[in-house]
Amino acid sequence: MTPSASSLPAVEDNTIYISAEPLNIVDMFSKAHHAKAGAIVFFSGEVRNESNGKEIAFLAYEAQAAIADKMINTILEEATKRWGLNIAIAQHRVGNVNICEPAVVVITASPHRKEAYEANRFIIDKIKHEVPIWKCEYFTDGT
Repeated sequence: MTPSASSLPAVEDNTIYISAEPLNIVDMFSKAHHAKAGAIVFFSGEVRNESNGKEIAFLAYEAQAAIADKMINTILEEATKRWGLNIAIAQHRVGNVNICEPAVVVITASPHRKEAYEANRFIIDKIKHEVPIWKCEYFTDGT
């Protein structure tokens, strides 16, 4: 028997939240739909081409993957409970990430948009400020 969309867990325990592979945003978004969700908020943190007036070649991310995975799962569970989410998805890249590629994606789905937006903002802020992920900027001038 195939589970219906309304019976899917909001946060899956076997999910890998830290990825050395490019993030597949189409696949992630396809998993964000839920029969009880009237709103889906999709956030993609992308690599831009400059920082502090210097042209970026690429960014390199490192993480304590096991700890980061556990922390992101905990953040998603907290947001799911706090905002009554139907779906909470997040994934962050490690390794080299090129200009215009997503470094982090957060997707939230809930019955109403206010909760989906608030939860999404909460999740990305917690990941950015608390999860052990480090970024190094590589500039086109070699620095």
